[in-house]
Amino acid sequence: MQYISLGRTGLKVSRLCLGTMNFGASTDETTSFAILNHAIAGGINFLDTSNIYSNWVSGHVGGESEIVLGKWLKKQNRRDIIIATKVRGRMWDGANGEGLSRHHIIHAVEDSLKRLQTDYIDLYQTHWYDESTPMEETLSAMDSLVNAGKVRYIGASNHPAWMLMKSYWLSDIHRLVRYESLQPHYSLFNRSEYERELEAVCADQTVAVIPYSPLAAGFATGKYTRTNKTPDNSRADGGLIKRLINNEDAYNALDIMTKIANSHDIPIAHVALGWLLAKPTITAPIVGARTVDQLKNTIGAVDLQLNEAEINQLNEATKMF
Repeated sequence: MQYISLGRTGLKVSRLCLGTMNFGASTDETTSFAILNHAIAGGINFLDTSNIYSNWVSGHVGGESEIVLGKWLKKQNRRDIIIATKVRGRMWDGANGEGLSRHHIIHAVEDSLKRLQTDYIDLYQTHWYDESTPMEETLSAMDSLVNAGKVRYIGASNHPAWMLMKSYWLSDIHRLVRYESLQPHYSLFNRSEYERELEAVCADQTVAVIPYSPLAAGFATGKYTRTNKTPDNSRADGGLIKRLINNEDAYNALDIMTKIANSHDIPIAHVALGWLLAKPTITAPIVGARTVDQLKNTIGAVDLQLNEAEINQLNEATKMF
Protein backbone atom coordinates (compact mmCIF):
# COMPACT_ATOMS: atom_id res chain seq x y z
CA MET A 1 0.00 0.00 0.00
CA GLN A 2 1.17 3.53 -0.77
CA TYR A 3 0.97 6.35 1.78
CA ILE A 4 0.73 10.12 1.43
CA SER A 5 0.66 13.17 3.70
CA LEU A 6 -2.76 14.49 4.70
CA GLY A 7 -2.60 17.92 3.10
CA ARG A 8 -0.05 20.21 4.74
CA THR A 9 0.31 17.92 7.75
CA GLY A 10 2.91 15.25 8.46
CA LEU A 11 0.20 12.65 9.03
CA LYS A 12 0.58 9.74 6.61
CA VAL A 13 -2.54 8.03 5.32
CA SER A 14 -3.05 5.15 2.90
CA ARG A 15 -3.94 6.00 -0.71
CA LEU A 16 -7.32 4.33 -0.17
CA CYS A 17 -9.67 5.20 2.68
CA LEU A 18 -12.17 2.59 3.87
CA GLY A 19 -15.67 3.99 4.23
CA THR A 20 -17.72 2.35 6.97
CA MET A 21 -21.17 3.80 6.26
CA ASN A 22 -22.69 0.32 5.87
CA PHE A 23 -21.37 -1.00 9.18
CA GLY A 24 -24.21 -1.68 11.58
CA ALA A 25 -26.70 -1.24 8.75
CA SER A 26 -26.49 -3.50 5.66
CA THR A 27 -23.28 -5.07 7.02
CA ASP A 28 -23.44 -6.89 10.35
CA GLU A 29 -20.79 -6.66 13.05
CA THR A 30 -19.04 -9.92 12.21
CA THR A 31 -18.72 -9.06 8.54
CA SER A 32 -17.68 -5.49 9.41
CA PHE A 33 -14.84 -6.82 11.56
CA ALA A 34 -13.73 -9.14 8.74
CA ILE A 35 -13.68 -6.23 6.28
CA LEU A 36 -11.69 -4.08 8.70
CA ASN A 37 -9.19 -6.85 9.35
CA HIS A 38 -8.70 -7.41 5.63
CA ALA A 39 -8.26 -3.68 5.07
CA ILE A 40 -5.58 -3.41 7.75
CA ALA A 41 -3.83 -6.52 6.45
CA GLY A 42 -3.80 -4.89 3.01
CA GLY A 43 -2.16 -1.74 4.34
CA ILE A 44 -5.18 0.55 4.66
CA ASN A 45 -4.79 2.66 7.82
CA PHE A 46 -7.42 5.32 7.04
CA LEU A 47 -11.07 4.73 8.09
CA ASP A 48 -13.98 7.11 7.53
CA THR A 49 -17.35 7.24 9.28
CA SER A 50 -19.88 9.79 10.56
CA ASN A 51 -21.98 10.20 13.66
CA ILE A 52 -25.22 10.06 11.63
CA TYR A 53 -24.47 6.64 10.08
CA SER A 54 -26.96 4.86 9.85
CA ASN A 55 -29.94 7.00 10.88
CA TRP A 56 -31.71 6.31 7.57
CA VAL A 57 -32.42 2.73 8.67
CA SER A 58 -35.73 2.17 10.43
CA GLY A 59 -35.15 2.00 14.18
CA HIS A 60 -31.64 3.49 13.99
CA VAL A 61 -30.77 6.83 15.56
CA GLY A 62 -27.26 7.35 14.22
CA GLY A 63 -23.95 6.30 15.70
CA GLU A 64 -24.34 2.66 14.68
CA SER A 65 -21.27 2.72 12.43
CA GLU A 66 -19.15 4.42 15.11
CA ILE A 67 -20.24 1.81 17.66
CA VAL A 68 -19.16 -1.09 15.43
CA LEU A 69 -15.91 0.66 14.61
CA GLY A 70 -15.28 1.37 18.30
CA LYS A 71 -15.71 -2.29 19.29
CA TRP A 72 -13.14 -3.27 16.68
CA LEU A 73 -10.81 -0.36 17.42
CA LYS A 74 -10.35 -1.18 21.10
CA LYS A 75 -8.63 -4.43 20.09
CA GLN A 76 -6.19 -2.68 17.73
CA ASN A 77 -3.02 -0.63 18.13
CA ARG A 78 -4.72 2.78 18.15
CA ARG A 79 -1.59 4.60 16.98
CA ASP A 80 -1.63 2.67 13.71
CA ILE A 81 -5.20 3.62 12.77
CA ILE A 82 -6.34 6.98 11.37
CA ILE A 83 -9.99 7.58 12.27
CA ALA A 84 -12.08 10.20 10.49
CA THR A 85 -15.62 11.01 11.55
CA LYS A 86 -18.05 13.87 10.99
CA VAL A 87 -20.43 16.28 12.72
CA ARG A 88 -23.42 18.30 11.50
CA GLY A 89 -26.48 16.06 11.18
CA ARG A 90 -29.30 15.65 13.68
CA MET A 91 -28.35 13.39 16.58
CA TRP A 92 -30.88 14.26 19.27
CA ASP A 93 -34.19 16.09 19.67
CA GLY A 94 -34.29 19.79 20.33
CA ALA A 95 -33.18 23.04 18.73
CA ASN A 96 -29.49 22.23 19.17
CA GLY A 97 -29.64 18.59 18.10
CA GLU A 98 -27.90 19.37 14.82
CA GLY A 99 -25.71 21.99 13.17
CA LEU A 100 -22.22 23.40 13.55
CA SER A 101 -22.69 25.61 16.60
CA ARG A 102 -20.15 25.39 19.40
CA HIS A 103 -22.88 23.85 21.58
CA HIS A 104 -23.65 21.05 19.15
CA ILE A 105 -20.03 20.33 18.23
CA ILE A 106 -18.85 20.08 21.85
CA HIS A 107 -21.62 17.62 22.73
CA ALA A 108 -21.33 15.66 19.48
CA VAL A 109 -17.58 15.08 19.75
CA GLU A 110 -17.96 13.63 23.27
CA ASP A 111 -20.65 11.26 22.01
CA SER A 112 -18.48 10.17 19.07
CA LEU A 113 -15.49 9.58 21.33
CA LYS A 114 -17.59 7.32 23.56
CA ARG A 115 -18.97 5.32 20.64
CA LEU A 116 -15.52 4.99 19.08
CA GLN A 117 -14.02 4.02 22.45
CA THR A 118 -11.05 6.33 21.95
CA ASP A 119 -9.82 9.53 23.55
CA TYR A 120 -9.06 11.36 20.29
CA ILE A 121 -10.25 11.63 16.69
CA ASP A 122 -7.59 11.97 14.02
CA LEU A 123 -9.72 13.88 11.51
CA TYR A 124 -12.95 15.61 12.59
CA GLN A 125 -14.98 16.85 9.63
CA THR A 126 -17.94 19.17 9.17
CA HIS A 127 -20.28 16.93 7.17
CA TRP A 128 -21.84 19.82 5.26
CA TYR A 129 -22.08 23.52 5.91
CA ASP A 130 -24.50 25.15 8.35
CA GLU A 131 -25.91 28.40 7.00
CA SER A 132 -27.37 29.30 10.42
CA THR A 133 -24.01 29.32 12.27
CA PRO A 134 -21.20 31.84 11.71
CA MET A 135 -18.20 30.01 10.29
CA GLU A 136 -15.88 31.61 12.83
CA GLU A 137 -17.93 30.02 15.63
CA THR A 138 -17.51 26.59 14.04
CA LEU A 139 -13.78 27.06 13.49
CA SER A 140 -13.32 28.38 17.02
CA ALA A 141 -15.06 25.32 18.47
CA MET A 142 -12.88 23.05 16.34
CA ASP A 143 -9.79 24.97 17.46
CA SER A 144 -10.76 24.32 21.08
CA LEU A 145 -11.02 20.59 20.41
CA VAL A 146 -7.59 20.49 18.79
CA ASN A 147 -6.05 22.45 21.68
CA ALA A 148 -7.71 20.06 24.13
CA GLY A 149 -6.20 17.05 22.33
CA LYS A 150 -9.59 15.54 21.49
CA VAL A 151 -9.10 16.15 17.76
CA ARG A 152 -5.86 16.07 15.78
CA TYR A 153 -6.92 17.74 12.51
CA ILE A 154 -10.13 19.10 11.00
CA GLY A 155 -11.65 18.68 7.56
CA ALA A 156 -14.69 19.72 5.55
CA SER A 157 -17.15 17.79 3.40
CA ASN A 158 -19.63 19.06 0.81
CA HIS A 159 -18.38 22.66 0.98
CA PRO A 160 -18.39 24.90 -2.12
CA ALA A 161 -15.16 26.57 -3.19
CA TRP A 162 -16.08 30.06 -2.01
CA MET A 163 -16.93 28.76 1.45
CA LEU A 164 -13.71 26.79 1.69
CA MET A 165 -11.71 29.91 0.78
CA LYS A 166 -13.66 31.97 3.32
CA SER A 167 -12.78 29.42 6.00
CA TYR A 168 -9.05 29.81 5.21
CA TRP A 169 -9.34 33.59 5.44
CA LEU A 170 -11.07 33.30 8.82
CA SER A 171 -8.52 30.77 10.07
CA ASP A 172 -5.71 33.11 9.03
CA ILE A 173 -7.03 36.32 10.55
CA HIS A 174 -8.24 34.68 13.80
CA ARG A 175 -5.30 32.26 14.03
CA LEU A 176 -7.56 29.21 14.20
CA VAL A 177 -7.01 25.68 12.95
CA ARG A 178 -7.84 25.28 9.28
CA TYR A 179 -9.50 22.60 7.23
CA GLU A 180 -6.74 20.24 6.12
CA SER A 181 -8.98 18.06 3.98
CA LEU A 182 -12.06 18.10 1.80
CA GLN A 183 -14.52 15.31 1.03
CA PRO A 184 -16.15 16.09 -2.31
CA HIS A 185 -18.48 13.94 -4.42
CA TYR A 186 -16.11 13.08 -7.26
CA SER A 187 -15.69 10.33 -9.81
CA LEU A 188 -15.39 9.76 -13.55
CA PHE A 189 -19.17 10.09 -13.69
CA ASN A 190 -19.48 13.18 -11.47
CA ARG A 191 -16.63 15.49 -12.47
CA SER A 192 -17.85 19.07 -12.81
CA GLU A 193 -18.84 19.49 -9.15
CA TYR A 194 -15.18 19.21 -8.10
CA GLU A 195 -13.27 20.20 -11.22
CA ARG A 196 -15.12 23.47 -11.88
CA GLU A 197 -13.68 25.39 -8.87
CA LEU A 198 -12.77 23.12 -5.96
CA GLU A 199 -9.84 21.46 -7.71
CA ALA A 200 -8.00 24.78 -8.13
CA VAL A 201 -8.67 25.76 -4.50
CA CYS A 202 -7.38 22.44 -3.17
CA ALA A 203 -4.25 22.66 -5.31
CA ASP A 204 -3.56 26.24 -4.24
CA GLN A 205 -4.18 25.63 -0.54
CA THR A 206 -2.59 22.14 -0.38
CA VAL A 207 -5.80 20.51 0.78
CA ALA A 208 -6.02 16.73 1.10
CA VAL A 209 -8.87 15.54 -1.13
CA ILE A 210 -10.77 12.44 -0.02
CA PRO A 211 -13.48 11.84 -2.65
CA TYR A 212 -16.59 9.91 -1.70
CA SER A 213 -18.53 7.71 -4.12
CA PRO A 214 -15.45 7.30 -6.37
CA LEU A 215 -17.15 4.31 -8.04
CA ALA A 216 -20.28 6.33 -8.84
CA ALA A 217 -22.55 4.33 -6.53
CA GLY A 218 -21.40 1.12 -8.21
CA PHE A 219 -21.85 2.25 -11.81
CA ALA A 220 -18.07 2.42 -12.34
CA THR A 221 -17.69 -1.25 -11.36
CA GLY A 222 -19.52 -2.35 -14.51
CA LYS A 223 -22.38 -4.04 -12.70
CA TYR A 224 -24.91 -1.82 -14.50
CA THR A 225 -25.25 -2.63 -18.19
CA ARG A 226 -27.44 -1.62 -21.10
CA THR A 227 -29.45 -4.80 -20.63
CA ASN A 228 -29.38 -4.98 -16.81
CA LYS A 229 -30.08 -1.59 -15.27
CA THR A 230 -31.18 -2.93 -11.89
CA PRO A 231 -28.56 -5.51 -10.80
CA ASP A 232 -29.61 -5.04 -7.18
CA ASN A 233 -31.90 -2.78 -5.20
CA SER A 234 -29.28 -1.14 -2.99
CA ARG A 235 -28.62 1.96 -5.10
CA ALA A 236 -31.05 1.68 -8.01
CA ASP A 237 -33.10 4.67 -6.85
CA GLY A 238 -30.09 6.89 -6.11
CA GLY A 239 -29.99 10.26 -7.87
CA LEU A 240 -26.68 9.62 -9.62
CA ILE A 241 -27.68 6.15 -10.78
CA LYS A 242 -30.96 7.48 -12.14
CA ARG A 243 -28.99 9.94 -14.26
CA LEU A 244 -26.58 7.28 -15.53
CA ILE A 245 -28.55 4.10 -16.24
CA ASN A 246 -30.34 5.59 -19.25
CA ASN A 247 -27.38 7.65 -20.50
CA GLU A 248 -25.67 6.19 -23.57
CA ASP A 249 -22.57 8.33 -22.97
CA ALA A 250 -22.17 6.61 -19.61
CA TYR A 251 -22.23 3.14 -21.19
CA ASN A 252 -19.81 4.27 -23.90
CA ALA A 253 -17.45 5.37 -21.13
CA LEU A 254 -17.87 1.98 -19.46
CA ASP A 255 -16.96 0.30 -22.73
CA ILE A 256 -13.66 2.20 -22.75
CA MET A 257 -13.06 1.41 -19.08
CA THR A 258 -13.68 -2.27 -19.82
CA LYS A 259 -11.13 -2.30 -22.64
CA ILE A 260 -8.52 -0.65 -20.41
CA ALA A 261 -9.29 -3.05 -17.56
CA ASN A 262 -9.00 -6.06 -19.87
CA SER A 263 -5.65 -4.84 -21.19
CA HIS A 264 -4.31 -4.75 -17.62
CA ASP A 265 -6.23 -7.88 -16.50
CA ILE A 266 -7.85 -6.00 -13.62
CA PRO A 267 -11.40 -5.23 -12.42
CA ILE A 268 -13.12 -2.21 -13.98
CA ALA A 269 -13.24 -0.57 -10.54
CA HIS A 270 -9.44 -0.31 -10.59
CA VAL A 271 -9.63 1.87 -13.67
CA ALA A 272 -12.03 4.32 -11.99
CA LEU A 273 -9.85 4.49 -8.88
CA GLY A 274 -6.60 4.57 -10.85
CA TRP A 275 -7.85 7.60 -12.81
CA LEU A 276 -8.52 9.43 -9.53
CA LEU A 277 -5.21 8.43 -7.96
CA ALA A 278 -3.34 9.74 -11.01
CA LYS A 279 -4.64 13.25 -10.32
CA PRO A 280 -2.18 15.36 -8.28
CA THR A 281 -4.82 16.82 -5.94
CA ILE A 282 -6.31 13.47 -4.90
CA THR A 283 -5.15 11.98 -1.60
CA ALA A 284 -7.32 8.92 -0.87
CA PRO A 285 -10.62 7.94 -2.50
CA ILE A 286 -13.14 6.48 -0.02
CA VAL A 287 -14.09 2.93 -0.97
CA GLY A 288 -16.99 1.20 0.72
CA ALA A 289 -17.52 -2.52 1.06
CA ARG A 290 -20.41 -4.64 2.28
CA THR A 291 -18.37 -7.84 1.98
CA VAL A 292 -14.71 -8.83 2.06
CA ASP A 293 -14.94 -9.79 -1.61
CA GLN A 294 -16.03 -6.26 -2.52
CA LEU A 295 -13.00 -4.85 -0.74
CA LYS A 296 -10.74 -7.35 -2.51
CA ASN A 297 -12.15 -6.02 -5.78
CA THR A 298 -10.85 -2.49 -5.08
CA ILE A 299 -7.83 -2.63 -2.77
CA GLY A 300 -5.36 -3.41 -5.56
CA ALA A 301 -6.18 -0.22 -7.45
CA VAL A 302 -3.28 1.64 -5.83
CA ASP A 303 -0.85 -0.44 -7.89
CA LEU A 304 -2.37 0.56 -11.23
CA GLN A 305 -0.37 3.01 -13.37
CA LEU A 306 -2.52 4.30 -16.20
CA ASN A 307 -0.57 5.72 -19.14
CA GLU A 308 -1.19 9.15 -20.62
CA ALA A 309 -3.17 7.79 -23.56
CA GLU A 310 -5.50 5.85 -21.25
CA ILE A 311 -6.05 8.88 -19.02
CA ASN A 312 -6.81 11.03 -22.07
CA GLN A 313 -9.31 8.43 -23.29
CA LEU A 314 -11.09 8.46 -19.94
CA ASN A 315 -11.06 12.25 -19.77
CA GLU A 316 -12.62 12.55 -23.21
CA ALA A 317 -15.20 9.83 -22.59
CA THR A 318 -16.47 11.42 -19.36
CA LYS A 319 -16.04 15.14 -20.04
CA MET A 320 -19.82 15.66 -20.14
CA PHE A 321 -20.19 14.53 -16.52
